[in-house]
Amino acid sequence: MRVAIYGCGAMGTVLGAYLTKNGQEVELIDSYLEHVNALNEKGAHIVGCADFTVPVKAITPMQMEGKYDIVFLFTKQTSNSESLPILKKYLNDDSVVCTLQNGVPEYSVSEYIGGNRTVGGTVLWGATFVGPGVSEVTQDVTSGDILFDIGEIDGKTTQRIKNVAEVLEHMGPVSIVDNLMGARWSKLIYNSCMSGMSAVTGSVFGDVLDNPKASACLSYIAKEIVEICETAKIKFEPSMGMDMKDFGKVDTYENFELSQKCFRKFYADKRTAKASMLQDLEKGKKTEVDMINGFVVEQGKKYNVPTPFNEIAVNIIKKIENKELEFGMDNLRFFDIPELKK
Repeated sequence: MRVAIYGCGAMGTVLGAYLTKNGQEVELIDSYLEHVNALNEKGAHIVGCADFTVPVKAITPMQMEGKYDIVFLFTKQTSNSESLPILKKYLNDDSVVCTLQNGVPEYSVSEYIGGNRTVGGTVLWGATFVGPGVSEVTQDVTSGDILFDIGEIDGKTTQRIKNVAEVLEHMGPVSIVDNLMGARWSKLIYNSCMSGMSAVTGSVFGDVLDNPKASACLSYIAKEIVEICETAKIKFEPSMGMDMKDFGKVDTYENFELSQKCFRKFYADKRTAKASMLQDLEKGKKTEVDMINGFVVEQGKKYNVPTPFNEIAVNIIKKIENKELEFGMDNLRFFDIPELKK
């Protein structure tokens, strides 16, 4: 079975390193030539909550040959229109592409490569790109916690999704879910809330949690997502034993405090993590905000659910991209937090 990771930034590099380290042959495919060269010459160096270097095979898209059986898609959604037509040339009819991208990308990915070849999953750990050949894993992935929720779009448990799970298990525990879209929306809460506020404020996750107003924004961004899912009748998948609806309950002071506790619990071991959107802003790159907070705004319009906090986050991040604003805690002035009586 021929396996590849397409898009080897922080997350793809960490995944490739762990798969290789634990005996799974895999090709790391990325367009950043300096990074590819460093991976081949020095190996994948993983730092942070782990410290090891493992030799890997890395190539650029131009060096791809033959056909792949399983491809893990870790490119930014912003590059799908360019990368997926290239990838399609190297797939068989029964090849499987497992998108591990942020947001809810399964439908758009399937438009390029076919629904018969598309499965998806959410990644329940974090990483930061340090430099060519080096990525930081920002939490302990050896604790026994589930690292991936994966599934078919229609919720069936097929042999091919079992094959995907078997590969990913070389890194750690995998859960095959029968409610992939629910798992996607659960992960979207994390992406929209913490990634959005990390990018808006220019902060690592711990600094967002420690700022009362920034932390409050997490709850109100989540509230909008919960209301959309309730209207659309999308059932969340629980995370770490927590009901995802609790993240967005802000109707009373007590429920707001419960929401804040949920965020503090989930991010307790991820305080040093930095959102990929913030990493893009620091490099002067376009972010995936349209596919994350922007997707929430789009779905809010579809289901007639107001999304002011997600809209503000999108506007701020777009202005940072366009050099009209700088990221920093000062951007919190654009958010208006309602007062709740104790």
